[in-house]
Amino acid sequence: MSEQNLLIQSTKDFLTPKMLKYAILPFIVTLVVMYILFFVIAGIGIDQLGTLNVQSTQTTIQNGIPHTESISAQLEGSAIIKFLMSSAITSWIATFFIYAIGGFLTLYASIFVAVIIIGFLTPLVMRELQRRHYNDLEMIGHSNIFTTLFLVIKWTLTMLLLFILLVPFYFIPLVNIVALNLPLYYFFHKMMTFDISSNLCTTEEDKQIKYFSKNSLRMKTLALYVVSLIPFAIFFGAVFYVIYLGHTYFLEVRKLRQTS
Repeated sequence: MSEQNLLIQSTKDFLTPKMLKYAILPFIVTLVVMYILFFVIAGIGIDQLGTLNVQSTQTTIQNGIPHTESISAQLEGSAIIKFLMSSAITSWIATFFIYAIGGFLTLYASIFVAVIIIGFLTPLVMRELQRRHYNDLEMIGHSNIFTTLFLVIKWTLTMLLLFILLVPFYFIPLVNIVALNLPLYYFFHKMMTFDISSNLCTTEEDKQIKYFSKNSLRMKTLALYVVSLIPFAIFFGAVFYVIYLGHTYFLEVRKLRQTS
């Protein structure tokens, strides 16, 4: 099947009532939670700009006897903060940057959460694809709950480590775009391909597909990840991702089993 036909077939499958139900229902709650979290974090940031707590301790010696005084005060912003918040223009700029950073973090968090959630729906989506197009292929699978949990923790820690190691590159224009997205793309690629292969392939089939089709899979997951950077696209597109990659894996497994 050509890539164009694969996209067309994936879109047709995605627009069926059952797949749309899978796409919409699980992510409504997540969307609401992430929306609330974004404004809570951004609101806290704005409040902190307007208020500054200062505590200091001073010790003096009078007649050879030490006297310690503690001073606690709440200032309505330092000179810089006062300046930022007193001017309409600078206040707007400061607020804009807070919400921009909050939106960036919320977008990343939404991709991470959605990838985790779609893992629970992947078996249902894959079985529906099998029923519609691949009755000749048995879904064998090669994973269990303990292996899955271990790998999710491993990939999450690796992602966080990459975020830390790539910090020096965050300040280089253009390079920072790659540096900021590489860790999350690593997690995205690992999770999406594992969710699908672990429900369909044997361990040996999974190794062969990753070896012979690794570049094709990376290009596909990279394209899907870029689409995910569109705000809220991941909430409604995650099931389509599984359908698209699911077709890819079904076709590869069919080739392997026909030649064995």
